[in-house]
Amino acid sequence: MTDLTPLIAAYDAQHSEASHYDEVLDEVAGRCIETGSLGKLDIGALVFWKRLRADTPWAKSLLKMSESEVREITAKAVACARDESLSVPEAATQARRKLLKLPGFTTGDAVASALIVAVAPDRMAVYDKNAHAGLRELGPELSDASGRYGRYMGLIEQLRAQVNATGRSWRARDVDLALYWLGGEQDQPEDAGS
Repeated sequence: MTDLTPLIAAYDAQHSEASHYDEVLDEVAGRCIETGSLGKLDIGALVFWKRLRADTPWAKSLLKMSESEVREITAKAVACARDESLSVPEAATQARRKLLKLPGFTTGDAVASALIVAVAPDRMAVYDKNAHAGLRELGPELSDASGRYGRYMGLIEQLRAQVNATGRSWRARDVDLALYWLGGEQDQPEDAGS
């Protein structure tokens, strides 16, 4: 059993100050509920929300794709992420695989996880280098090998179950926020590979 004290303390110390941070994520998630997919505008908003650089070759390549092609690819990821017949880690793994066809989504999990959280906000969590560092603080190992996002979601689900056994009602997003704060929030822009 993981000692949850640092995780819960990080969450409690930061959560009230961050009440408006997820407004962009929430708006994109709301649009996805209506459309069943995400477009280039939504991805751009998520890049801004994650404070990532958009002056990259992958962003230019994404903009050259047709909106219908982007929506077709993201609709498949939406279906996987929301598939209740799959465990959360398996749904995360399959959704992540569907996004490999988009520029900027072939390596790293930062942008992909933001998109997956936007399409299934009550089920999924954001991965980034700070959350990964927070995991290391707690002790669970997470390798950078292929399939990292699915393994990450497995660890998130374990931590969420442990926290909720203490009487709290955390979603996966609450766990990733706590890990982010525990791992040391950094204001430098990340690239898609984080």
